[in-house]
Amino acid sequence: MSQHLEKCARSLITCEKSNFMNEKSRHEMHVSRHSFNYKISFLIPECGVLPAEMEKVIRNISSYYLVRDFPVHKFLEEKWLETFVKRDGFYALSYKHRIDEDNVVAVLPRGQLILSLDKDTYEQLGLEGKPSLYNHRKVMRHVVTVNLTDETLVPGTKHYQKVLLCLKERVPYKCDFLLSSYNPGDKDVTICSLLSQYTYEKCSPTVCIRTLKNLLCPSLHPEDLQGKSLSCTTDQFLEWLGAVNLNICCDNSAADFLSTYVCPEPHLTVSKALLCTVTGLILPEDINRLLKELRHYFDEPKFTAWVSLTVHGFVDSPVSWGVAEHGFLKGGENFYNFVCFNNQDYWLHNAVGSKDACPP
Repeated sequence: MSQHLEKCARSLITCEKSNFMNEKSRHEMHVSRHSFNYKISFLIPECGVLPAEMEKVIRNISSYYLVRDFPVHKFLEEKWLETFVKRDGFYALSYKHRIDEDNVVAVLPRGQLILSLDKDTYEQLGLEGKPSLYNHRKVMRHVVTVNLTDETLVPGTKHYQKVLLCLKERVPYKCDFLLSSYNPGDKDVTICSLLSQYTYEKCSPTVCIRTLKNLLCPSLHPEDLQGKSLSCTTDQFLEWLGAVNLNICCDNSAADFLSTYVCPEPHLTVSKALLCTVTGLILPEDINRLLKELRHYFDEPKFTAWVSLTVHGFVDSPVSWGVAEHGFLKGGENFYNFVCFNNQDYWLHNAVGSKDACPP
């Protein structure tokens, strides 16, 4: 076997158990700290039709904008600062720029401007930053963080003029961006007026709903997070969940193929299961609304004892959770998964690759 194949890239999965009714539960905070999400999927065993309340949440997920060749320094203009950036709930992420090859930019909902820059761009820019945590022997990338809500960063101050000079004249960087805002009101009218001089399009998340028949499904028990006796292990469950999402057969026998996959034990066959997948720029606020609705699914007795919600982050986002730096080695993975039980217990799985800080 090749030496490179023997050494798999490090990945990390953390697991925790809590109850949604526990006053110390941090499920909402955890969701809100994972800013840039491109796909969510939820699986409901023993269900064939999307419940009306969940459908309402899915159909009302926030739209977003794809704007072409948008200059980064525009985020410093007073109309952008006051209307969106300084208000919680504004998100911006550079589009189709690779974190391991290109310059990547993001604006977080609390007003931080994050720039992950290659060596040449960083030296030309002139703003102070920190070496990337995931450099090799030589420092090849830097991360610059600008707090756009800082009291010293207002038009007319020296600090503001310096930052504006660097972003507008020294490195007049522009790229395609995905933009969205969760602030209520006439935000669409306002953002369209601010984007009027650029090429842009309004996008809605893509929704795919499938009903799976005779699905082999692991038996899970809320008290058995590590799969020591009654449930499969965390790795086995997440692997099975990925196979279901990718429509991979989970009932192969050992004689069928050289490579096979079988649903982990213990398992049972459910006559039907509903799988809903949403892709786009999906905001944490919308994910929290969906998670709340999934909890209410058990307000009335159901045949299944659990449902699952998986959230995938953008592989080329400069951050994963909060302001923790995100990198890319082979997969760029950063995702989390909730298993919600009918007694309001939940499991929370967090997964990152070798180019990420440990999940919170």
